[in-house]
Amino acid sequence: MKLSLSQKLEEDYKLEATSCLKKRISDLESQLARADAHIVIDQVHELEEMDKSFAMNRERLKSQKKRRSVRSTCKNWNALSKSASRNQFLGFMMMDSKVCSLMFDLERIRNSDEAFVDRVINQVSVLDHMEISKTFYCEGLLLLVTKDSRPLVWNPCMNQLLKIRPRNSYSRLDQYAFGYDNNNRNHKVLRFIDEYLFTDGLVKHALTYQVFDLASESWRVVDVTPDWDIKSYQRGVSLKGNAYFFAQEKTTRLEFEIQDFLLCFDFTRERFGPRLPLPFHSYARDTVALSCVREEKLSVLHQSKRLLDTMEIWVTTKIEHSDVSWSKFLRVDMRPLTGFQFDYKSGSFFIHEEKKLAVVFDLDGYKPTRCRYQTAHIIGEDGYYKSVNIKEAKDLGEPGMSVYCVPLVCSSSYVPSLVQLGKRKERDY
Repeated sequence: MKLSLSQKLEEDYKLEATSCLKKRISDLESQLARADAHIVIDQVHELEEMDKSFAMNRERLKSQKKRRSVRSTCKNWNALSKSASRNQFLGFMMMDSKVCSLMFDLERIRNSDEAFVDRVINQVSVLDHMEISKTFYCEGLLLLVTKDSRPLVWNPCMNQLLKIRPRNSYSRLDQYAFGYDNNNRNHKVLRFIDEYLFTDGLVKHALTYQVFDLASESWRVVDVTPDWDIKSYQRGVSLKGNAYFFAQEKTTRLEFEIQDFLLCFDFTRERFGPRLPLPFHSYARDTVALSCVREEKLSVLHQSKRLLDTMEIWVTTKIEHSDVSWSKFLRVDMRPLTGFQFDYKSGSFFIHEEKKLAVVFDLDGYKPTRCRYQTAHIIGEDGYYKSVNIKEAKDLGEPGMSVYCVPLVCSSSYVPSLVQLGKRKERDY
């Protein structure tokens, strides 16, 4: 059928309209697709931002939880230290190469017929995996030296442990001391490097001194030409930032009587001070041990190998880098009490000024028919004596030759510290 002109025009219009509509629909579909894509992209961006926000919140919560944990730990330590009366001693000790917390209560000593001594000694679980050979205390921090001669610093309150890396290597002959700079309170470690060098076919003995700054985590060599000798078993103690040592005149001859004195290392100036007088004169293998009195004074114990019946303890009335004065605290005839000399290589003690008591940590008296115990010997005026067994001592020697671990108290007046260890400020166990 032949279409009229009007019909043909109408048909062409319909086709054109359909084509335009299809194009419009196609355009609309494209726009819709693009819109959906934008929506999806926007949603993805929104989800990513939400995830970042959640992650930040998670980290914030972790940080808050950690701070709460640290605050809780510090509160616990603070509560313990603040609640400790003048008769209670809170600190740390080393037993069988493990670090232990110590609370020793002398409240009822000499005031009761039963003379009960309350003590709580617990091994520090976070350090269980370490074998410790030396411990040093300074204002809330402990310097520990492992059996393989690696030093590290531990803050019990902040749950932090800082491993100290050497400039070259460590040796079992190394000696240490702990203190801080009185200008900025930065803690520092003094290291004595005792080594033998082979030069031109000859063996030369060399002593080098280094200081490690915990704030910068760096070592510095200290120029020291010693005319004195500090035995490897003589532990330095920290008082008001300085380290103090029992030292003797350096000699190449075998002498029974050698001049002895107190020596101070000033961590602010990073140098040794002059020789300071002791209130006694010691001989070879006498027991001489240093201890701090609540971070205020220094005390020294002396027991002669020749005269085992006498033990003396002196306390400083004044102590500075270059000056010291002493007052006798206790003089006891030990013959009827123990009858033996305290270990001259491992002796450690603390004193109770008000009660005129000394607590010396060593082994009990030797008896070949039974095992030995790590023991706290409580000694006072007028012949007062009480021994408190802590635990059975392990015999580490070979058959026929007994070798026992002697307990070592490194602090009896612990005060929590908020010092952060390490540049990252978060060095946890």
